Amino acid sequence: MRDPETGLGSQDINLFRRVVDRIRDKTDLILSLTTSGIPGRNLPTAERLAPLRLKPELASYDAGSINLGGKAFINDPAFLDEAARMMKEAGVKPEIEVFDLGMLVTALKLRDEGKIDEPMHFQFCLGTPWGAPATLKSFLHLYEHMPANSTWSIFGVGRGFLPMAMMGLVMGGHIRVGMEDNIYVNPGVLAKTNAELVERVTGICRAYGRDVATPAEARRILGFAK
Repeated sequence: MRDPETGLGSQDINLFRRVVDRIRDKTDLILSLTTSGIPGRNLPTAERLAPLRLKPELASYDAGSINLGGKAFINDPAFLDEAARMMKEAGVKPEIEVFDLGMLVTALKLRDEGKIDEPMHFQFCLGTPWGAPATLKSFLHLYEHMPANSTWSIFGVGRGFLPMAMMGLVMGGHIRVGMEDNIYVNPGVLAKTNAELVERVTGICRAYGRDVATPAEARRILGFAK
C-alpha cells in the first residue's frame, strides 16, 4: 500500500479499507493483504496486523527475519506467534512467505505447536540478494521439505521472473506476478502495468495446456468455503 500524497509505503488501515472496498464492489477476486509493514521501519505489531480487521481470505505471513534493501526486516518469535493467533481468530489463511529454508522450518514448527493449521499455503520468494537464489536446485531443496498436502506459489525477483514462473508451471504449483517483484515484461523491456505481466504469464500457462483458475476455482484449490 502506498500513501497517495507521498508515494511512500504505508500501513494505514484507512488506505487499505478504501482500496479493499473498491475491489470488493467490482470483483470477486481473492484478496491477500500484507502484514509485512514497511521493512526497515519495524512498525508496531498492532499496526502491521491492522489489515486483518478487513477480513481478507489470505494475508502475508513472513516466517522469519531477513535483510531487505540494506535494512533488517524483523519478524521475531513474538510477532510470529501474535500474527498466527490473530489470523486464526479472524479466519484468515496465512500466505507463508519463504525466503530461505529456515523460514519453512519455522513454519513447520509453528504448525507442530498448533499455531498454524494444515493444509498450509506457501509463497516461495526466490532471487533476492539476501535469500535463496532463483535456481532449480534452490527451489527443489525447499519443495522437498514442504508437507505433501500443502498448496504453494512461487515468484522470482528480477531476472528470475520467467524461470521461476516456469518452475511453478511444470511442478504443479501456482505463480505470483507483479511489479513488486519484477519490472520487466521481457529482457530489457519495461512493463507498463501489472496487467501486462499477468498476460505474459497466463499466455505461457495456456500454451502449456494449463488454464488459469477463476476466483471460484482458486477458492476450491485453497480450501475456502464460498
